[in-house]
Amino acid sequence: MCGIGGVVEWTGRMIDPALPARFCRALRHRGPDDEGIHLQQAPSGRSAASVALAHTRLSIIDLAGGRQPMSSPDGAVWIVFNGEIYNYRELRAGLEQGGCRFRTQSDTEVILQSYLRSGEACVAVLEGMFAFAIWDGGHQRLLLARDRLGKKPLVYARQGSRCVFASELQALAQDAELALEPNWDALHHYLTLSCIPAPQTVFENVWKLPPAHYAVVEAGRMRLERYWTADPAAKRRVTTRQAVAELRERLTDAVRARLISDVPVGAFLSGGIDSSIVVSTMARLSDGPIDTFAIGFDEAPFNELPYARLVAERYGTRHTEFMVRPDAAAIMPQLLRHYGEPFADSSAIPTYYVSSCARQHVKVVLSGDGGDELFGGYYRHLAMRWADRYARLPRLVRDAVAGPLLRRWPAWLDARGGRLSVRRFARGLDRSRRDRALSWILAFGETEKRALYHADGPLSASSADTAACFDALWEPVAGSDGVDALAWVDLQWYLPSDLLVKMDIASMAHGLEVRAPWLDRRVVELALQLPAHLKVRGRTLKYLPRRAWQQDLPPAILRRGKQGFAVPLAAWLRGSLRDWMQELLLSPSAKSRGLLDPAAVTQLVEEHAAGGIDRSEQLWVLMMLELWFRVFADVRSDARVAG
Repeated sequence: MCGIGGVVEWTGRMIDPALPARFCRALRHRGPDDEGIHLQQAPSGRSAASVALAHTRLSIIDLAGGRQPMSSPDGAVWIVFNGEIYNYRELRAGLEQGGCRFRTQSDTEVILQSYLRSGEACVAVLEGMFAFAIWDGGHQRLLLARDRLGKKPLVYARQGSRCVFASELQALAQDAELALEPNWDALHHYLTLSCIPAPQTVFENVWKLPPAHYAVVEAGRMRLERYWTADPAAKRRVTTRQAVAELRERLTDAVRARLISDVPVGAFLSGGIDSSIVVSTMARLSDGPIDTFAIGFDEAPFNELPYARLVAERYGTRHTEFMVRPDAAAIMPQLLRHYGEPFADSSAIPTYYVSSCARQHVKVVLSGDGGDELFGGYYRHLAMRWADRYARLPRLVRDAVAGPLLRRWPAWLDARGGRLSVRRFARGLDRSRRDRALSWILAFGETEKRALYHADGPLSASSADTAACFDALWEPVAGSDGVDALAWVDLQWYLPSDLLVKMDIASMAHGLEVRAPWLDRRVVELALQLPAHLKVRGRTLKYLPRRAWQQDLPPAILRRGKQGFAVPLAAWLRGSLRDWMQELLLSPSAKSRGLLDPAAVTQLVEEHAAGGIDRSEQLWVLMMLELWFRVFADVRSDARVAG
């Protein structure tokens, strides 16, 4: 796992020779073990590009070799790569049979040799998590590529004949020549989604390379290509016994592939189904005890440590626990520097801490990410199925159900219900699938946002419609079961825009590599092919994983409902973080930005402080927005000084 950055200037104009070193400084947390630079200025009077590549390395495979940037034997082609290729040994064997000779034992060289053999088509044969850039000097061509699900980040910007790319926005910001202006439409979406949906970023004309895509850039012109997609409608008829056997086989293979490492590999253990299954499988495949890491809170409803201990004790792991207390004011400025844009998924806080804890013992961990999205692990999966059935009822019956429920359900119970409370569920019943799903996860709705904006501010001028961003995603699953429909949409936006971003940034802030067996391509394709009744049966979420590992896990784990990796944010904002919240949202500097109506923000703060309504999710979204403006000003200031 590493950090990459670079710039290509096709006009032959000289690149600031200090820029790649600034890339490395901004990305050192991602690769603290080593760093390398390739700088090639265009010869005077010749039609050639100037190129700078930067790489910071976290050494996992081929510790002695595998330094980057890495070149072809003739020095014409260069690569910088972030990630892991799990089938690199098989690919290497095939290339060697075809006459290739290797200088290292690294997966990086396998990508390079695959490119030399088959060009951009090499991307489709790679299994793993990756973001890489290949500069082909012979063809004056830049290839950017990203893995199928978007596990590894890659952002880029083009200005005329210049292309700049990096693993993180804070590295991109080191290029003082790059114009970075806020993208107000993206910020409008952020206030609903708590993150900025790919491929947009917080900046105008700066983009996230979409998952399962590669981009070919020549003379400043870009061609974007999708190299993989799954078919959500390709369902199979399969018995429960067959599905159990196939899921166990595929996940076991996925875990086995992710144990390949030249350094020890541990695991996150939350006490939920997905991470417990990963630990169970690791223990079965490992010769000795594995390291597991869990995090807890003083507030009992949010503390999963007792469940994690059950699994750790069953498999004799070397188990480490860490208790989180609300010092978010100390860590969030630094964490937002890594995200590079407003990001309000508060579970980034425990992810950051558990990553810090794990990094003191190992460089690599396996996680349970993806199990909920693929196999129906959220209450909204069940709710979508119920809502679909409700939509088929006669109108008179529907009016007799939803209306009274909305009118009579107490607001104070709604405040305790989390994102999918009864009131929120009922509000979505008569909406389209798209609007229903969005209403269950949003922080601010369209009307709420418009009422929040300063009348003369740039946000109020945005004509963007957040719901419209999802129109194309729902088309392939229009006739599918609600569980399958949500799984498809989650794969397309929730994972690459929120969950995988959260995990990558929070873990790599400590130089920790996280691998996700549930998001192996073969597991993903199986999940999409299986019928929905194997994922949600009756009121049982994740039916198939529970059934497949029922002999391997403690009964208390199998009986658990979905808790989520949540933090006691509401209590924190009424207690130890209250002063910080008020300083961020009600300070003269926040009001002077002219983005939000101070009276509307003050009302949200006061309603939450009074205790009757939980506004913590909305307040956190606004806090991270204000904090980002402060942090980004510092980042750009540093870049200008360095430049």
